[in-house]
Amino acid sequence: MIKARLKGWIPHPILSILLLVCWLLLNNTVSNGHIVLGSLLAIVIPLFSSSFWPEDIHVKNPKKIIHFFFIVAYDIVVANIKVAIRILGPNSSLKPSFIKIPLDARNNLTISLLASTISLTPGTVSTDISLDKKILLVHALHVDDMDGEIESIKSRYEKPLMEIFESC
Repeated sequence: MIKARLKGWIPHPILSILLLVCWLLLNNTVSNGHIVLGSLLAIVIPLFSSSFWPEDIHVKNPKKIIHFFFIVAYDIVVANIKVAIRILGPNSSLKPSFIKIPLDARNNLTISLLASTISLTPGTVSTDISLDKKILLVHALHVDDMDGEIESIKSRYEKPLMEIFESC
């Protein structure tokens, strides 16, 4: 009964926690006022936007979230350095390409998070998804090994996201 009442007030608890943490990080403070305001926003935003979420979010493996966060953070730092080196060099050395990534993920949230993660990493951007949601089209600034890039995205991003949000 308490869980049902809490679910009504906090429809997406993980999102609420992430919003609060992001609020505190963006404001670079943990003062009481920011904790209260951030908590209020962390409750109100998911509450008002819950009708836009077509399905409940079910985290199957919460421990994997932290591991996934560090993988993505590391990849962002490394990609920033690689992109900086590439764009400061001659344009003729770039090998831009579109990559068709076959998806094993079937959950809409997992696919959305995969596409967002790819776009968050410098040098790559998700551009389209097939109507049957089986192929994700990604543009990369530089591709030496197409199969290697596909395998890297699938193993570093898709597989952990599926372990977090889907039953594999």
